[in-house]
Amino acid sequence: MARTDLVPFDVTHAAAVAGWPVSSGEVAMWCGRHDFPLAAQVVAQWQDADDVRAHALLRDGELVAYGELWFDAEEDEVELARLIVSPAVRARGIGRELVARLTAAAGEAGYEDVFMRVHPHNEPALRCYRHASFLPVDPHLAAAWNAAQPVDYVWLRHTGGAEPA
Repeated sequence: MARTDLVPFDVTHAAAVAGWPVSSGEVAMWCGRHDFPLAAQVVAQWQDADDVRAHALLRDGELVAYGELWFDAEEDEVELARLIVSPAVRARGIGRELVARLTAAAGEAGYEDVFMRVHPHNEPALRCYRHASFLPVDPHLAAAWNAAQPVDYVWLRHTGGAEPA
């Protein structure tokens, strides 16, 4: 059985992660940028924000996924952000495992409210997150949060429950 570990992200892997999006559309859905290919320096610089904790998911020591926790101490909540899985291992449950591990890390840090925003056209991600017990927030709340956003994201909140059927 493969061993999977969630570890702090090492910026030496920034080029690999930056190379995972296979199109400009995928870059936009992943991180809201429009440059393709994405420069490794962009991914490396994301680590500089004080409220961001980037993680890598390793399977048997190999980098297979990337994701961030954005901590908002004032609101007492965490947002899962910039999640991506290596194209070589997509559609194998790695995204769901990444989400579960990041959600657990948020809980271990003392945060119960865990949210994420997803590009509305990112159907594979939306399916993954629904299976990881994330459900849409109230439409009025989503509309308020989207007021300053470049697209009308689908905002999701972790329900803490079992996987939906």
